[in-house]
Amino acid sequence: MKINEYKKLSLFIFLFLSSLATLITPSQGDYREWKTRYPFIRQSSTFSSSSPPSSSLSKGGRKGYDYIVVGGGTAGCPLAATLSQKYKVLLLERGGVPFTNRNVSFLSNFHLTLADLSDTSPSQYFVSNDGVYNARARVLGGGTSINAGFYSRASASYVKRVGWDAKLVNESYPWIEKQIVKVPIYQPWQRAVHDSLLEVGISPDNGFTYDHLHGTKVGGTIFDKYGRRHTAAELLSSANPQNIDVLIHARAQKIMFDTTGKKPRAVGVVFKDENGVEHEALISRRRGSEVIVTCGAIGSPQLLLLSGIGPKADLEKLNISVVHDNKLVGKEMSDNPMNAIYVPFNKPVKQSLIETVGITNKGVYIEASSGYGQSTDSISCHHGIASAEIGQLSTIPPKQRTREAVESYKRNKKDIPYEAFHGGFILSKIAYPKSKGELKLINTNADENPSVTFNYFSHKEDIQACVTGIRIMEKLVRSEPFLNFTQCDSKTVDKLLNMSVTANVNLIPRHTNDTESLEQFCRDTVITIWHYHGGCHVGQVVNKDYEVMGVHRLRVIDTSTFDQSPGTNPQATVMMMGRYMGVKILRERAKLAKGQQR
Repeated sequence: MKINEYKKLSLFIFLFLSSLATLITPSQGDYREWKTRYPFIRQSSTFSSSSPPSSSLSKGGRKGYDYIVVGGGTAGCPLAATLSQKYKVLLLERGGVPFTNRNVSFLSNFHLTLADLSDTSPSQYFVSNDGVYNARARVLGGGTSINAGFYSRASASYVKRVGWDAKLVNESYPWIEKQIVKVPIYQPWQRAVHDSLLEVGISPDNGFTYDHLHGTKVGGTIFDKYGRRHTAAELLSSANPQNIDVLIHARAQKIMFDTTGKKPRAVGVVFKDENGVEHEALISRRRGSEVIVTCGAIGSPQLLLLSGIGPKADLEKLNISVVHDNKLVGKEMSDNPMNAIYVPFNKPVKQSLIETVGITNKGVYIEASSGYGQSTDSISCHHGIASAEIGQLSTIPPKQRTREAVESYKRNKKDIPYEAFHGGFILSKIAYPKSKGELKLINTNADENPSVTFNYFSHKEDIQACVTGIRIMEKLVRSEPFLNFTQCDSKTVDKLLNMSVTANVNLIPRHTNDTESLEQFCRDTVITIWHYHGGCHVGQVVNKDYEVMGVHRLRVIDTSTFDQSPGTNPQATVMMMGRYMGVKILRERAKLAKGQQR
């Protein structure tokens, strides 16, 4: 294959991987047509501290909500909707709404989310200290508004290990599925991947199922048959509209505490509206009222630290008043590293995201995607600083990738054949990484990213698992279903690996022996699959009921509490967790009320 062809294909590799990595879309949009269905969603600037209804009056006369949920994402939306059935809830979301943005809503526009790197985009771009491109959701619905849509439950063993009530878990998943989960349209590339996984021994064939079962399966999706995305934000249609307020563009700054008692007690949240005006939202003094943080694996430990819960020495360096000294906040962060191989096709195919997965017993999951919704007009567009314009400059050191160099590449990109944007990817994800990192504050600005390090492949078992995954992908490329579908022959594996190395999918320096050393290939081409977790672990920061230890009336309910990412893709379990904990809290308060009546 000629050098120019390598460059053309490496462009597509980066276009696709960075479209997964940054997932950036405009989130403003006019949501007024959705007010009929969601009359409780409003701009944060409309908030007044005196606005909660008289039903929220505490015994002391102070108005307040029964629950303030901070973070309208994957866990926060189902949690708030559930709690609102019985209690007054305020949901704070730092981003906008996803409903009217076509780039968020349609699978065919998935790649166009690269375009917006503004301060109000629904995806907050950052690079970890490992040199890996990453993103945080910043839109109502959280990661479900910007991800690849794959839906698959956690295993029964995972549910047992974390101590969840299996009966309630099995009631909570269907609550999600009935509202927003669909059966995917099984695309030809996905069928080829399915057949190849079985051919190389990843069996049995489990067909279509939400369950996490060893072997090959087709999972659910939050894209319907028309290619329209259905997000966790739509779960708010199950809320009691009389009991819930949802504020968008409400950027939480810190949690407020009453420190006059034996233990600090959460009393409310300070947030800024879209105009930068600061507000205080309070919870009721009634027993059971709480602040619940659902900001995700990056946002939740960050907010705890900004609020004075964390390592005392680190907080004092930033002049943050220490509410509770806990050295484990932000520690033992994990990300599931992913590596990918690009496979060129011998014919055009329809675009598909993740539909098929091979769940191996070797500690890796194999997934695939295909096609590209790129139009001829869009090919010549600029897609942002993390897009192909940067990626094609792979031979230039990162600090020398100037705006002039980007613009020069942009001008030349229009000459790339349209066919170069068609192809597929095989993805290998490490299921249970043992490498650990940490999150630290850089400053006290809640809107900026903290410092995040994942230490990919610092544990030898992770690198061994990655090599296993690459070898499985090599077998897939040589399998009969692939050879009938692609431009490959059985001798092209090294070429595919070289193409994947050429694409600048991260800021890690390349090595010349990548295809000779699979260990080096793993390290050099590592990317994220956005399944990071940890930082507020159970038993270290929160107890088994997700209550923050050392303080009263504060919980964290999201992936920051996980020590492993559940299932092949966690969104199903995170949404389930929101519903699960909402029901559990309602039941606990019902028992408490019954006991008081006696």
